Amino acid sequence: MRYCINCCIHLLPNDLHRHCFRCRGPDHNNQKCPVCKGDNKIPLYTDNKQMKWLAVLEVRTDHCESWNGFFCLRKGKLCSLMFGLIIMTLVMVSYMLTGAKHGLLLIPSPFHYGAFASNPSFTDNESLSDMKDHYQPSKMNISYVKDYPSIKLIIDTITSKIEFTTRQRPDLEELRKQEPHMFSVIPNKFLPNSKNPCWYEEYRGNITTDPYATNSYALYSKRFRIVFDYLRKVFWNHLYHFKDKHYRLRCLPYFYIIGQPKCGTTDLYDRLRLHPEIRFSASKEPHWWTRKRFGIIRLRDGFHDRYPVEDYLDLFDLAAHQIQSVLQSEAVRERGKMNNIIIGEASASTMWDNNAWIFFYDNSTEGEPPFLIQDFIHAFEPNAKFIIMLRDPVERLYSDYLYFASANKSAEDFHEKVAESLQLFEGCVLDYSLRACVYNNTLNNAMPVRLQVGLYVVYLLDWLTVFNKDQILVLRLEDHASNLRYTMNKVFHFLDLGPLSEKQEALITKSPASNTRRPEDRSLGPMLPTTKAILRDFYRPFNTKLAQVLFDDAFLWKRT
Repeated sequence: MRYCINCCIHLLPNDLHRHCFRCRGPDHNNQKCPVCKGDNKIPLYTDNKQMKWLAVLEVRTDHCESWNGFFCLRKGKLCSLMFGLIIMTLVMVSYMLTGAKHGLLLIPSPFHYGAFASNPSFTDNESLSDMKDHYQPSKMNISYVKDYPSIKLIIDTITSKIEFTTRQRPDLEELRKQEPHMFSVIPNKFLPNSKNPCWYEEYRGNITTDPYATNSYALYSKRFRIVFDYLRKVFWNHLYHFKDKHYRLRCLPYFYIIGQPKCGTTDLYDRLRLHPEIRFSASKEPHWWTRKRFGIIRLRDGFHDRYPVEDYLDLFDLAAHQIQSVLQSEAVRERGKMNNIIIGEASASTMWDNNAWIFFYDNSTEGEPPFLIQDFIHAFEPNAKFIIMLRDPVERLYSDYLYFASANKSAEDFHEKVAESLQLFEGCVLDYSLRACVYNNTLNNAMPVRLQVGLYVVYLLDWLTVFNKDQILVLRLEDHASNLRYTMNKVFHFLDLGPLSEKQEALITKSPASNTRRPEDRSLGPMLPTTKAILRDFYRPFNTKLAQVLFDDAFLWKRT
């Protein structure tokens, strides 16, 4: 059986080949066929004989004779063609995306010339060794230098809209209406013979009752589970028995480390834990005031059941047991001495994260939250103390990006995320107040990097409307890194702690730094010089105001 190579090189079954425009079945003669005439045509033989493909020396490439030949292609060939086109399209798109990111395209990325595309769419700490990273040399990417004039216009717009206004504090009755259960659990007076705020609460369970059966921290967090397993075993031994009733000692923190993320709060926490008069919650960063009491475990997972205040108080039971032992000692009962053990709590979100307010508190004024975290803490603990660790906000933001970004991390990617976040922030301040934008949940979730966390003075001023300035200690990570002994003694004095022996002080100050930057992040090097210049311009007016409030020009971060 002979078939024409021009039209049937992809051989078809006999029953289908008859429909071919050029070959009319098994009797086809290529000498008589008007299409197949000539000496250049090579027939293929397939009648029970092996095909000799090497004998096919020349295939005619003239495809303009008739479009009808296209219709004899098999469906498989059409599918292959379409699949190939799809693959080519995907490859080209991938090239365009990666090429734009690394500056490889001949046409500029929209982020490089001011046409910023907006995106419609939470351990927060840093080590001391991370401070050295931004002194490493970096290669200059010329394409990103062109960003500066365009982004500078955005920053100028933001700067022109900055206005530091004093917020209106809510009164106590308004707070009670918002959180009646919390006010029913925490008393307004504490034990007079304890430096730490504590009180006795009647326990109505029996010896077979599990006091932590419903604790949300124990149910949903593995890191708390081990602690609560131990507390269950010793709980009954620490109850105070009086007139056929059982009482448990409840405590709130004496002081809070409230911020900021990636500013060395983990290192400060680890060192303070070594002081003999300091105890902390069952684990670092319970995030109760900012997230858990609203039912937020992870922002991306939405809301869960709210953690009641009892669950938060349970976190301090281990410390409460030690305080109770001191209170029941002879020195305290008969000689009138005080318990000097104090409890600390370290959640780096406490200072700034009020994102949940919009879902729970009504009657907001022009987008500003009517109630902030500090309002409620002050209602229960007007004498509480707060420690804030800050660092150059430019370096803080890059460290934050390296810690939380999951893939495709690079200095170039960071640059583009900064540009996009600045445009989103500009869009907000054009319509709302600075405070409304800083506490705007939608905006904060949309920005690819957390620019707002570095606006330290906005948060500090709101805290100073509630607490006195002498109740808040503000430190710089740069000072902590260069003179550890000085900053730790400053903290000890602020907390009114007793003197330490030389051995105890050496243990606290000579311990290795905590929470170092990951090696894979360190290898990425510093941010682009253009990105640093952009962020310096953005944060400058906020740093200037911060230095004025604290009467310390070191918070201008001119030397970093």
